[in-house]
Amino acid sequence: MPNANDADDKTVSRRALLLGSSSLGLGAALLGCESGTAPAAAMGPESARSTPPASAGKAPPGDASDPILAVLPLGAPPWKTFDPFLFCVHHNDDYPLGNTALGPNAALEGRSIGQDFAGKDGWSMYHGDEVPGFPRHPHRGFETVTVTRRGHIDHSDSLGATARYGQGDVQWMTAGSGIVHAEMFPLLSERERNPVELFQIWLNLPAKSKFARPYFSMFWAGTIPKREIVDKAGRRTQLTLIAGELEAAKAPAPPPDSWAAKADSDVAIWSIRMEPGAVWQLPASRAGSGRTLYHFAGSGLRLGGREVPAQSAIRLRDGASISLEAGGRETEILLLQGRPIGEPVIQHGPFVMNQRSQIEDAVRDYQRTQFGGWPWPRSGPVHARDSGRFARHADGRVERA
Repeated sequence: MPNANDADDKTVSRRALLLGSSSLGLGAALLGCESGTAPAAAMGPESARSTPPASAGKAPPGDASDPILAVLPLGAPPWKTFDPFLFCVHHNDDYPLGNTALGPNAALEGRSIGQDFAGKDGWSMYHGDEVPGFPRHPHRGFETVTVTRRGHIDHSDSLGATARYGQGDVQWMTAGSGIVHAEMFPLLSERERNPVELFQIWLNLPAKSKFARPYFSMFWAGTIPKREIVDKAGRRTQLTLIAGELEAAKAPAPPPDSWAAKADSDVAIWSIRMEPGAVWQLPASRAGSGRTLYHFAGSGLRLGGREVPAQSAIRLRDGASISLEAGGRETEILLLQGRPIGEPVIQHGPFVMNQRSQIEDAVRDYQRTQFGGWPWPRSGPVHARDSGRFARHADGRVERA
């Protein structure tokens, strides 16, 4: 593998290894992975992870009556995830006015350009040097689900596909056998600030799908189902279903080779927003499915009558239904759920496979083929300011929001 200072290939360099996949912020979490296997606590299957300390609120062993298995502090991103998920990060940048190049109209002195994750002045350039974001980098063996809340992302990849999406849109990309892509954050407004907020989630692929053909689906904001539940006091809980289903509402179909496309995978990705004091009963997952609630905004939450602080990850017992009651401020939660794949996870930077030899193969394949090459004139291309939201797929098919 090219080393961190390999100047003639910026893609499999320290930048890309820090970046991971379309990691959108994997940052230092992958520094420990450059030697081979990902740290179990960061990337491995749940069975390989360290046990949470007792102070984290772990339910007593054998207490099957408690639907809460553990309460863990979120801490700095990326957040701890569990099989079949590999990684989750929440980006929330308050970018300034944009300039003519769609970068920040602000001085960049004092930033580690190319590796700026510090959040100086409330925003980061990440791996971008002119426009914030993540210039070209490779992936193999897993999927990225990018959930935008504010702002826009310009996507370009080695298959010749490209897109601009944002403002509630979701891109679900199967890296499969290998793809190189860029994700840049164009700052479109020259008159107002340009906040960008998103989640990026890595979903593992089972061994039989690791070499699936690369593919992405666009879920435009208007096609993503939303549910509103009103409690007895008239307070509202709003759910956005990116994956999975709730009563009659069903999320758009994931890519065909995704673990989430399997009928019994029970994969759900829900964004939950609760008014202050709102109460909602979370339905039970299927037996054997893991479920984690990431309580990332608000003043606290009551789960089954138990107080849980904000900025917590709550691991729930499978098959359990539980009451959620928001605290005194609007509460936001990200739910990740799914039946574990239960296979070995070996991760080296942007490659996630089942065996170390497959990682070595991935590095050689990338060095030899560049996963299709890079058809764009820049490593971090952006579209014209007035391009609108669209996607042009590798087969030439074009769709617009």
